[in-house]
Amino acid sequence: MNRLAVNILANLAGQGWSIIISLFVIPLYIKLLGIEAYGLIGFYVMLQALSQALDLGLSPTINREMARYSGRTEKAGEVRDLVRTLEVGYWAIGIGLGVGLIMTAPLIAHHWLKASAIPVGDVQRALMLMGILVALQWPMSFYIGGLLGLQKQLALNLVAISVSAVGSGGAVLILWRVSPTITAFFTWQIFIGAVHIMIITLLMWRSLPPCHRAPHLNLGLVRNVWRFAAGMEGLGLSAIVLTQVDKVILSKLLSLEMFGYYTVAGVLGRGLYVLITPVFNAFFPRFSALAAVDDEGALKRLYHRGSQLMAALVIPAGAVVSLFSYDILLLWTGSADTARNAAPIATLLVIGTALNGLMNLPYALQLAYGWTGLGLSINSFFIVVLVPALVYATLHYGPVGAAAVWVALNTIYLLVGLPLTHQRLLKGEAGPWFRTDVCLPFLAMLPVVGLGRWMLAGPTSPPPSLGSLSLVLVCSLLAAAAAAPGIRDWMFVQLARVAPSRT
Repeated sequence: MNRLAVNILANLAGQGWSIIISLFVIPLYIKLLGIEAYGLIGFYVMLQALSQALDLGLSPTINREMARYSGRTEKAGEVRDLVRTLEVGYWAIGIGLGVGLIMTAPLIAHHWLKASAIPVGDVQRALMLMGILVALQWPMSFYIGGLLGLQKQLALNLVAISVSAVGSGGAVLILWRVSPTITAFFTWQIFIGAVHIMIITLLMWRSLPPCHRAPHLNLGLVRNVWRFAAGMEGLGLSAIVLTQVDKVILSKLLSLEMFGYYTVAGVLGRGLYVLITPVFNAFFPRFSALAAVDDEGALKRLYHRGSQLMAALVIPAGAVVSLFSYDILLLWTGSADTARNAAPIATLLVIGTALNGLMNLPYALQLAYGWTGLGLSINSFFIVVLVPALVYATLHYGPVGAAAVWVALNTIYLLVGLPLTHQRLLKGEAGPWFRTDVCLPFLAMLPVVGLGRWMLAGPTSPPPSLGSLSLVLVCSLLAAAAAAPGIRDWMFVQLARVAPSRT
């Protein structure tokens, strides 16, 4: 548990730093580049996410396999061969993606994106630079997956924090002092991306167990993991469609300006992943290791403790951000227009993301046992109804309608996916999950957040507003944590250990 706590804290630090950097630099990007150019940055983020459709399930596969191999030094040669084999294929796909984007840049610039303030030639050049950046950044998820499985999360986050600080700070300086253009922005990102991938590749190989021989390609090892990888590819592809198709549709149906507002709201909506992702990344390797040795008792205890931790973090944060979305956006961007246009969208996106976050550990449980069929079946059904629902909602209600579809999607996923998970895995635990792991933290934080919203109904200046919002968030987090039995008991144990050392 101590190692798990260190991993969670390291992941929270990495994700937290990423959010802090984003909160600082995004308003500067908008000010220096304009909202249309920031819409292009949002388009790149969408492309990067869509490119994961060709991941082939390799990132979660290498995560799971590294966790299962952990501690087995006699398998050092096999581990290194597996990494080399999957690595070569991953890089080949990444290069292909980059070349494809460069070749289609003229078509996208002239016939897809609707720019008015930026010349079409600049849009095309920016898209070609995006192609180079995609090729460099795409293999990152493979190495990150391996390092997570090896539980090298402290080193991984130290690298991420350092690179993001240099990358974001350097981008602001270049836009401010050298050239306030979208092409200058992406040129700098290419340089930082190249440095980052070199560091992370070296870290991955140095973290593997040593072996007396050099690694080599071994397709036989791929045959041992292809079923899980194929299932993860299906899950990954369907998840990408479900999470990115709204941006594809909106980038076509809306002006680049309105798409920029949707992108800003999306940043706030995705902010909850600063809490969701660290918990998932810390618990999934442990779930995989316990499932491999068939220790269901320990897995059950860890599963409920992790679910309570997820709920105690995500529910209060989601409630605060959704209820105070306008205030947060105004504090963040300093623009009443941006806050007014993005706040309704952000509120819905945050609620949907919170529901999605609650399902992350049940999903991790499925993957730990190599069961990908449930998630794939649910996602496939959603895809059939999602695209027409998004088109209809966007045409009739604009970006707010698209965000409402995200809420509906995750509500159904929670109500259907959780019971089905526990019909097969950890049977009988769906009821305790709903009643204890989720409902108790929710009910405890609800009066705190409601009282805060009532007391802060009037306009205030930025410093008092920031302090009040922070106080509401901290109090709601404490209330939720105190109501979660597993978290409360763990806190008491830690306090009991500390108390004797002080006497």
